[in-house]
Amino acid sequence: MRKSLQALLLTLCLLGAATASAENFTVQGNMKSDIHYELQHQIRAGDAMQVLMLSFVVPETFDSPTYRQKISNFKARFSPEPDQRKTSTDARGNTILEATWRTVPRVVDAAISFDASTDTGLAPVTSTAPFPAAAAPEHLRDYLQASEQVQTNDPAIRELSERLTRGAKTQYEAVQKVVSWVVDHVRYVNPPVQYDALYSLQTGKGNCQNYSHLTAALLRHAGVPVRIVNGVTMNQPFNVSWEKGTLTFKMGQGRHSWVEVWYPDLGWVPYDPQNMQFFISNRFVRIEVGVDNNETKNDGLVRWAQSSGAKSKPTLQENIGGNFLSDAIKVTARRENYGPKNLLLGPNVLAKAKEAEAPPPVVAPKPEPKPEPPVVAPKPEPKPPVVAPPPAPPKPLPPKPIPGKVLRFTVPFAYGNVDFPENVDFAFPRVAKAKGRNSYEMSRNFLVETAEFVTHSVTQYAQVVELAKPVRLNSIALALHNFGGDGQLWVEVFRDAAGQPGELVCTTQMMDLEEISTKPGYRWETFSFRDKERPVLLPGAYWIALGFTGKPVVNWFYTYGKPVGPVYGTRYKSIFDTQWSGALNYEFNYKVIGRTVR
Repeated sequence: MRKSLQALLLTLCLLGAATASAENFTVQGNMKSDIHYELQHQIRAGDAMQVLMLSFVVPETFDSPTYRQKISNFKARFSPEPDQRKTSTDARGNTILEATWRTVPRVVDAAISFDASTDTGLAPVTSTAPFPAAAAPEHLRDYLQASEQVQTNDPAIRELSERLTRGAKTQYEAVQKVVSWVVDHVRYVNPPVQYDALYSLQTGKGNCQNYSHLTAALLRHAGVPVRIVNGVTMNQPFNVSWEKGTLTFKMGQGRHSWVEVWYPDLGWVPYDPQNMQFFISNRFVRIEVGVDNNETKNDGLVRWAQSSGAKSKPTLQENIGGNFLSDAIKVTARRENYGPKNLLLGPNVLAKAKEAEAPPPVVAPKPEPKPEPPVVAPKPEPKPPVVAPPPAPPKPLPPKPIPGKVLRFTVPFAYGNVDFPENVDFAFPRVAKAKGRNSYEMSRNFLVETAEFVTHSVTQYAQVVELAKPVRLNSIALALHNFGGDGQLWVEVFRDAAGQPGELVCTTQMMDLEEISTKPGYRWETFSFRDKERPVLLPGAYWIALGFTGKPVVNWFYTYGKPVGPVYGTRYKSIFDTQWSGALNYEFNYKVIGRTVR
């Protein structure tokens, strides 16, 4: 994650801004890819290490009604070679490769590679699974149980699960209600304070692990088996056409968590509860499954033992790469008038519970015929009066300035999407955990660098800012990283024009590129207005965009979903176009800073 929906990351190339409140899309078509996947680990050992162990999961071929993957050419290379190398299968069916060094070298390099053929088919699917669900087979009972991160038995989770699924006649309907609620009520942050279901229910925050754990907790209480899936997503974008233009999807490249739901008539079906139901795209590669993310940790797991006098621990650099050998996409989407307010995609599912077979009729002896009473036509009941629904209240208009009244900007003001991991080095994000006396481990994490290269010469990006009060601007801060180059940067502010940037209102002062740090991570870079030119923005929608000269290489960090603004509040266009026709479903991280009125 949704990240959800890091994440999915969606671009909607529209002819105009959408107005309906529901953002449910029915998709159909096919997506096929051949991907060469590579994972590289480099471990620099700490001092006084007695043993070092690395484990990786060998991904398996998988088949479901909407997503299939075929794995081939799996290879694992280590330098230097380990003292021991073994393969085992755990209780969930995952194949685990473990390498052990008892004489620990100073540096260990590990490389995992395989080819994955991924195929997402979005034809209509029929399910006859009823709800409440029938008793699950014995081998699936673990996926109905509570765990440390999936608190199925918590009273708040039980109450919500029962409320959401009340009245559902099919399992698909029950699952859809739960996923729709999660999509609308969890806001993506990375990293969250905790990763369990109850934390995300209580705070409304989380990353892909939280989305998965909360969905699993709600469905398991409803009697629906759910397992957690760990894998990776590729950042290769793809297009989907719909009635108003083109949908362009893009996810961050790195580790990701989603779920698989058991249907008694279909088997395991994948869901990404950040924004996909009943399918995942062919940019996903499935690796490991379990009851929660505390259990699905064997891929990329580092464990070691060291003497009690050790002063340093090992460090790990991880790099995940994917090369598309082939890629064919042909998918269309239809927007529906029902569903969540945030984006949710899914194929057409024809769900109708299979009716139980009726028992054979009991044949009773024929009674003696009796004379029929006269038929009296019933009096028609009076029709209830037609009562017109009350008119919807008009939307409040932004307050207009009162002639002759001076606005006094005395209240400090800061607004925007500020949830991003500042100063994180994404190549070295792991933390060692003690597992016993002088024993430690580092497991995989889901920190993914989600950012756009916003200073290339052919595409421009803009982010909406919705103000409820008048504001005198002091500055605008963006979450940026400088990768090099040369030139100057500034921020432009536009009025909203029918859901896209319109008239230019003002610009900040210029900033030389060398003023932005090149050290790892993203930081707030503040673009200021001159004291005598601080603009006043009245309530309404505005757009901010990054302008530049020269050839700077700068990324702008974004967050999955829409934590602050509307669904279509992030735009892009080619510099050769006059219309900002593209809209993305993530938000760039920004802060608008100034003063407002009481």
